Order: sequence, then C-alpha cells, then structure tokens
Amino acid sequence: MHALILFDLDGTLVDPAGAITGGISAALRVHGLPVPDEGVLQAMVGPPLVHSLSALGGVPDSCIPEVMATYRAGYVATGMAQSRPYPGIARCVEALTAEGAVVAVATQKPEWLAEELLTAQGMRHLFASVHGSPRDESATVGGKAPIIRAALDAHRQDAEHAVMIGDRRHDVEGSTANGIPCIGVGWGFAAPGELEDAGAAAVVQSADELLEVLRGGL
Repeated sequence: MHALILFDLDGTLVDPAGAITGGISAALRVHGLPVPDEGVLQAMVGPPLVHSLSALGGVPDSCIPEVMATYRAGYVATGMAQSRPYPGIARCVEALTAEGAVVAVATQKPEWLAEELLTAQGMRHLFASVHGSPRDESATVGGKAPIIRAALDAHRQDAEHAVMIGDRRHDVEGSTANGIPCIGVGWGFAAPGELEDAGAAAVVQSADELLEVLRGGL
C-alpha cells in the first residue's frame, strides 16, 4: 500500500452532475457569448476554468473575469448541492485510511472552493489535507504539477511512496512531473484512451477495483 494517496476532486471523488458544464453554459448565456457543444464543455472539467474558457471556449480575455464571477456565484449557490460522491468512493477512502495510508486531495479547483465542496458533501473529514489553486485563478501557472508538489511537501514523511488518483491527463502529467505514478479512473471526464495515452499506471472502472489495485501495491 502506498503511504500517501492523493485524489483529484471533480470527476474522481465527486460527480458534478452537470453543475460545472451547466454552470458554464448559463454564465456564457448571461454575457451573450456562444455556448460550445457538450464535448467541449466536458473537456473544460479538470483544468483551471479561467484557462479553459479562453483556450477551449473562445471567450475573449476581456470577458473572462465577468464570466468567472457569474459562474462561481451560481456554483456556490446551487452547483455544490447538485454534486454527488461517486458510488463507493467514500468507503474506499475510509478503507485506505483504516489501513494506514495518508489520504489527501490535490485539485485544480480553487482551494477554498474545494474545501467548501468537500464540507457540503460531508467528506472533508476523510482527508488529511486539501490542496488546490489560489483564489485568484488567473495566477494559476504550471497546471497540476505544483499542486501535487504542495501536497507532497505537506506530507514529506510519506511522499517517497505516493500515488495520484485522477480522471484526466492533467493528473497523469502532473504526477509524472513529480516522479510519482498515477492511477486513472474511468468514471470521470477523460476522452477514450486519454489516460492510457498520457501514461497512467492503470485505469480502473470502480471504487472497489481502485481499492484492489492500491492494495496490490501498484
């Protein structure tokens, strides 16, 4: 068993249940901007939204602060309540902790918002720490790698035997940059083959399978 197990949040621990993609669509409409198709909206889940709006959604830089503010207000008001933990994932985390692992969260969601989401879902107590993007999302640089680095630094005594669990290539790439393996989960937002092509050590299809793979020492 790995001593330190890091989990991504949206798409890995929690199913946003349309709260993210629906919230992006609503915010774009409020500001009179075109709404991308569902495939593009789904691709926005994972990376920092402030960058995805520009790179994937074609939103002009001058409009991004207002769109972000509208999106965040809606997400806090209703989106967090719509989200749900994936089946069996809380039980999986509880089992890992009971077996001696340190379990933490490493997400590109703003850290304050990740804390609120986990609290709203009754899951915050399951994790030793939560690491995310700064409140000013425009200041986010380096993708997932520095967030994973922060989590490793917070648990130095266990960092030598760490693993990342995530649903997008950004999780795999950030893990690789920090010299740790990443196990991909097939229930999130990755396109077919995305996790395998990025170099995930394994891709699992359920929380029970994830627990088995972790117990096997991958």
